[in-house]
Amino acid sequence: MIEKNTNGEVWVFAEQQDGELHDVSLELCGRARKLADRLGVSVGAVLPGKKVTPGAQRLVAQGVDNVYLVEDDRLEYFRTDPYAKVLVDLITQHKPQIVLYGATNIGRDLAPRVASATRSGMTADCTDLEISDVTDARTKETHKNLLLQIRPAFGGNIIATIVNYDQWPQMATVREGVMPMLEPDPNRKGNVHREHPVLDDTLFVVEVIKRHVEKRHLNLKGARIIVAGGAGVGSKENFDLIYELAGTVGGAVGASRAAVDSGYIGHEHQIGQTGTTVRPALYIAVGISGAIQHRAGMEESAKIIAINTDKDAPIFSVAHYGIVGDLKAVLPMMVKAFKERA
Repeated sequence: MIEKNTNGEVWVFAEQQDGELHDVSLELCGRARKLADRLGVSVGAVLPGKKVTPGAQRLVAQGVDNVYLVEDDRLEYFRTDPYAKVLVDLITQHKPQIVLYGATNIGRDLAPRVASATRSGMTADCTDLEISDVTDARTKETHKNLLLQIRPAFGGNIIATIVNYDQWPQMATVREGVMPMLEPDPNRKGNVHREHPVLDDTLFVVEVIKRHVEKRHLNLKGARIIVAGGAGVGSKENFDLIYELAGTVGGAVGASRAAVDSGYIGHEHQIGQTGTTVRPALYIAVGISGAIQHRAGMEESAKIIAINTDKDAPIFSVAHYGIVGDLKAVLPMMVKAFKERA
């Protein structure tokens, strides 16, 4: 277990592939900056890889004060054991009080191993992070400036706030897209520390023989317009109307968890706490009741249009414009109107 250090930095594991930093790492830099300012400490980022020096300045521009750079040709591709050794050694040496990872395939593999090795507490798939004093209901002891690790629990039906007051550093993985990315400041100054943890050959027993990278075909995060369907769409066939409207307005197709669970559309389209978080210029919600789990993933959209047969549906509470009606009647009229306007 690492010694509790209330003056320790707030760290981000800077995930990269072929030297390109993952969006979620850059998003976390902004939240780390906010947390560190609240605590009165610096922000650090650990950047392992091969020839990744250019990424250090990008991290500084995103709000990082100290970049801990580990360059080694053998770290070109992610392998669990050597990457975990890098993190464990640096955490042991520098004693940060918070370490954040993206809830990616790599982050979900790496974070629990590092937490286990350092005997730290860790919360997975967080959707929000804050700093607050916490009073133990049992002992009445107040713990100052703890990390509130907020995430959906019980299948997304409740929101849990988890704290860790004794097993430090406090660790969390955070889902992609839930933290807004700060505008980079290219003039910002920071420090780059070249670190040299000992990585012996026994850590590289897994050999990468071939790598296949498949491009993502759906980019909900980057879409300016999203047309999303819920359980109220009624069937997989009715989702054709969603696709038609999305195609007409040049948007992407999203869905609520209920629609995905019903088999109307694939999981990659899911929006909400257990899916993707989006902030498009226009979000059209069709047949979506508006449960809190879904609203948390889209309520920051610039403009929201809700279409539902139930005038009391919760989705109308966050919508800028609401249409009470049957999607089979409303969507064809919208498609026609958009085509005539074009």
